[in-house]
Amino acid sequence: MNTWATSLIAGVDPEEFYDFQVNRPMISLDNSKFRELIWPTTEVFGISTPQFPFDLVVVKGIEPSMKWKTFTAELLDLADDLEVKMLLTLGSLLADTPHSRPISVSGSGTHAEIAERLGVEVSRYEGPTGILGVIQEASQRRGIDAISLWAAIPHYAAAPPSPKATLALINALEDFLSVSVPVGELPEQMRAWEKSMDDMAAEDSEISEYIRQLEASRDESELPEATGDSIAREFERYLRRRNSE
Repeated sequence: MNTWATSLIAGVDPEEFYDFQVNRPMISLDNSKFRELIWPTTEVFGISTPQFPFDLVVVKGIEPSMKWKTFTAELLDLADDLEVKMLLTLGSLLADTPHSRPISVSGSGTHAEIAERLGVEVSRYEGPTGILGVIQEASQRRGIDAISLWAAIPHYAAAPPSPKATLALINALEDFLSVSVPVGELPEQMRAWEKSMDDMAAEDSEISEYIRQLEASRDESELPEATGDSIAREFERYLRRRNSE
């Protein structure tokens, strides 16, 4: 099986960007009871993928509390140094959708030219935005293609983590880039998450009935797709994963 080599490239100074009363540092104990203080931060990892015609740069962290312009500029300066050609942001949103059905993922671009060229919808959102929206807008001004992938999560199951949403985003990323991404234990975690949602619904008749209504609405609206493009995407994903082993 192909392996990916991962290395830490950079990390931001938490003192500059985080309000520690909002995102508090955490105390961790290892097996020898050694105490470690872990500060909220954002880290940038480089991933070497020799089986692909490109490598990956992954940014992992939490939304900064302050200095968003400086944060974005420093992040994109690093992207320029690394010759990043495309920015893909991943996120989730709450929706009227049942946990028992596949989680849908929508893709959008920041303007019509990008959306048409990359085969996604044009973002029509207006209103308050988070750090991802700020980074996307700044990326476009620097000439870096920027798109976003959003997973629709049941609003009654909003508490993170959601391994089913994570797996749906990975599948969408695979389809968009025509690659195969290792998913580790996510399928098992997804099934455990689904069972926990089933157990919750079984204890509340109102939620159970509401979920049945969502299931009926979802099945009626998406039945044609289930017999067409979605099956083709699943088969293509299966072939990519088999070829990567």
